[in-house]
Amino acid sequence: MTENGYPFIARDISWLSFNYRVLQEAKDPSVPLFERIKFLAIYSSNLDEFFRVRMANHRNLLRVSKKTKKELEFSPKLMVKEIQDIVNKQQEEFGRIFEKEIIPQLKKHRIFLLRRLDLNQDQKVFVEDYFKDHLLPFVQPVLLVKNKIRPFLNNAALYLTILLKPKGKSDAPEEYAIVKIPSDHLPRFIHLPSPTDEKHIIMLDDIVRHSVSWMFPGYDILDTYSIKLTRDAELYIDDEFSGDLIQKIKNSLSKRHVGPASRFVYDSEVPDELLEFLMEAFDLERFDTLREGRYHNNFDFFQFPDFGLNHLKNPELVPLPYAPLENARDFYAAIRKRDHMIHVPFHSYQSVVRFFEEAARDPKITHIKIVQYRVAKRSRIMQALIEAVKAGKQVTVFIEVKARFDEEANLAWGERLEKAGVTVHYSFPGVKVHSKLALVRRLETRGSRMYAYLSTGNFHEDTAKVYSDIGLFTADKRIVNEVARVFSYLETIKIPDQEFRHLLVGQFNLRTGFEKLIEFEIEQARQGKKALIILKMNSLQDRQMIELLYKASRAGVEIKLIIRGICCLVPGVKGLSENIHAISIVDRFLEHSRIFFFHHGGKEQIYLSSADWMVRNLNYRVETAFPIYHEEIREQIKDFLQIQLADNVKARILDEELSNTYFRNDSDLAIRSQLETYYYLKRGCEREQFTS
Repeated sequence: MTENGYPFIARDISWLSFNYRVLQEAKDPSVPLFERIKFLAIYSSNLDEFFRVRMANHRNLLRVSKKTKKELEFSPKLMVKEIQDIVNKQQEEFGRIFEKEIIPQLKKHRIFLLRRLDLNQDQKVFVEDYFKDHLLPFVQPVLLVKNKIRPFLNNAALYLTILLKPKGKSDAPEEYAIVKIPSDHLPRFIHLPSPTDEKHIIMLDDIVRHSVSWMFPGYDILDTYSIKLTRDAELYIDDEFSGDLIQKIKNSLSKRHVGPASRFVYDSEVPDELLEFLMEAFDLERFDTLREGRYHNNFDFFQFPDFGLNHLKNPELVPLPYAPLENARDFYAAIRKRDHMIHVPFHSYQSVVRFFEEAARDPKITHIKIVQYRVAKRSRIMQALIEAVKAGKQVTVFIEVKARFDEEANLAWGERLEKAGVTVHYSFPGVKVHSKLALVRRLETRGSRMYAYLSTGNFHEDTAKVYSDIGLFTADKRIVNEVARVFSYLETIKIPDQEFRHLLVGQFNLRTGFEKLIEFEIEQARQGKKALIILKMNSLQDRQMIELLYKASRAGVEIKLIIRGICCLVPGVKGLSENIHAISIVDRFLEHSRIFFFHHGGKEQIYLSSADWMVRNLNYRVETAFPIYHEEIREQIKDFLQIQLADNVKARILDEELSNTYFRNDSDLAIRSQLETYYYLKRGCEREQFTS
């Protein structure tokens, strides 16, 4: 498609291409077996969220356009059809990978995933006992009667639809029923009695299949088919600018699980007559339905048992201790001396946790401030804030309660912190606060001093183990004073008197700051000077920024993109984007850091940020991009970028065809950037230990 005459890949089509890169990991034979299964789970989890959020939006547009005949910029009907076509093809490949590759590989390792017809007598007895002891209270059998009985389907719950006839009445019409597969209460994968040298498993679905005849004793069971309904996850808040926003969010959350259908998935073997009956019974339209395989909720593959077979998983990369802070006798003196950077999950997250635990204990610390977007269920950071209040410190937390799917957890943490005495500020109307900032104030010999931690990722001890993010500890007054200004804005909702000169902050100078940096490179190129931009982010979707990058390419600026997810820009178009090269890296860790490099006439500018170049980030969020001034850290970040650009194992080329071809260069050495980054940092840790 084109926008304003420029080639532009539709956001959701690009996202589906990204999710296919996840599926590529599941079919890559070089990936350890249990990791391949995990990527099947990640693919499915991603797709489920996509349908709850993005596809729900397209369906709403389709319904509106049908009712109002309103002309839109694009055809919702064509978009829904294109998405469904792509997803159907991917689902077919998903099924092929699982049945033709994963199952045979499991068998090679004496792991057998059995169906009910595969069970021996001992296993049948086990399954029947398991059903009576564990499943019976949850299965909720219901006969469906047209126009009379239509049970409510819980969001993302698994059900079996059953085709049956009254016993002894072969000429009677077929009837339909449903029973619940209670995977929300019980494990999806159940261990069966097995020979000593084998491991047998059965899915909960097939235990229910085996047992349906007991639930309908007056009927002959003809067949069973699995179904699932996903519901719209958007929180529809009538007016964020009036009334109690927090209460409105709570009210909306209570309705999320009963929202309209966004996807009805069904076993591909379902007969047409049954599908028509179900569509009518649950008030569905054809575009609400999607054909899948025998099993749904495949994100439950996260629970697939590993039987302690660690050789079928990735070799462990033990997080590297960041000794200059973790071993520092005086934690804040170490930060005062110079800036420090950690790169998780390669580095340990202990330095960040210590930042807060030291602040809670240190009698010289008077103030602690933090922005929380997503929070771990068990958080040492949150506990440290509670301990700090008990110690008489002023603690302020800004909690974004509109963080999708974390609203309830964030509200719960907010209430807990408030009860402890923490000053809690909540969401702004109309915007999300997505900055990853923390600040402490410490009384010292020459007066008070502030220390800050700025990051590309959340303050979340769990995701820090699997998300690749970079964080900066600093006492540099140029930065910490402006971080304090951001917090003042969040607490008072008053526009700061002074402009931001070092930080780029959403709602102020984030977009214009990046635009000026690109325009500078354009001018350099026009003067025949070196002009180079390297951008690493999760998503590139904002049309204005894309058109500016096209302009830069036409002017001769060399542009290198590392985009994990959505990339609506089309690289390599002659006369437009031929100077733009784009890759995406999907590997064992989720690439989450955002890095922005500009050659800037030799005075290189490097920013890290929580912000992608999407309309929502640049227009409707409080984001922060922070400069890297410390020379050694600047060189390290440049090295990180070069390592990723050289990746010829996990990098895919981004192009107009969405081919996801693996990037190969003329190097005889295999470069897998995440492993290279880990060992790069490990060598640095060993040098630090040697020199100390």
